[in-house]
Amino acid sequence: MSVNIGGKLHCFNKTEVMAIVNFTPDSFFQGSRYNMEVPSGVFCIDFGAYSTRPGAEEVSESEEIKRIDENLPILISKYPDAVFSVDTFRPSVAKMCIEKYGVNIINDISGGCDEMFNVVAEHKVPYILMYSGGGGLPEMMYFFSKQIDALTRLGVNDIILDPGFGFGKTLEENYDIARNLHVLHTFELPILVGISRKSMIQKVLQTSASESLNGTSVLHTMLLDEGVDVLRVHDAKEAMETIKLHTYYHKL
Repeated sequence: MSVNIGGKLHCFNKTEVMAIVNFTPDSFFQGSRYNMEVPSGVFCIDFGAYSTRPGAEEVSESEEIKRIDENLPILISKYPDAVFSVDTFRPSVAKMCIEKYGVNIINDISGGCDEMFNVVAEHKVPYILMYSGGGGLPEMMYFFSKQIDALTRLGVNDIILDPGFGFGKTLEENYDIARNLHVLHTFELPILVGISRKSMIQKVLQTSASESLNGTSVLHTMLLDEGVDVLRVHDAKEAMETIKLHTYYHKL
């Protein structure tokens, strides 16, 4: 499987790492707030200026743009050759990031709308389609079928699927989807997961986000067995080590 990023075909021959950088003062994991240190070897740097954690403060569109304008140039100057993804559900913000900063990928937690789909189609950038609802596997598969059809009708073929762990799902639904993630291969599209330090780990281990790195690595290993293509993470170095060990183990 592959996606076209800026005219270059990126093939997912192995599991890749997407590093999270938050331009927010209230992201659920404190270590990701304004932390612009990213190790080499990541597939993409995913930045966001609007915290989507439960109970987070509402951020206006102008404030989201202001945070991006203040911080993204610094990040680009540090990593000029990196692939950048913007984590936003606002079509206007996505459009600005593409046109002003040359951002390569749109990561939309909302699951999409006509306006966002049109922005992606117009600019021919890959789109991360998230299922942020609940209900389990049947609902997720129906949602993806419907939205993929809408996107392809507009000419958008570079789609990455995200099951949306932690968004609108019970603990049991999160783990049921994780155990059966391989069913998403039916769509023949890359699969991205974001479980890094989330409550689905904290609740089982009865721990906090700051203490959930070990649990994250364990769950990443299980998801690698399901054929995940991209891990969206706070701890890129540790995720890459997990992938390396998992790959070596299965070569023996």
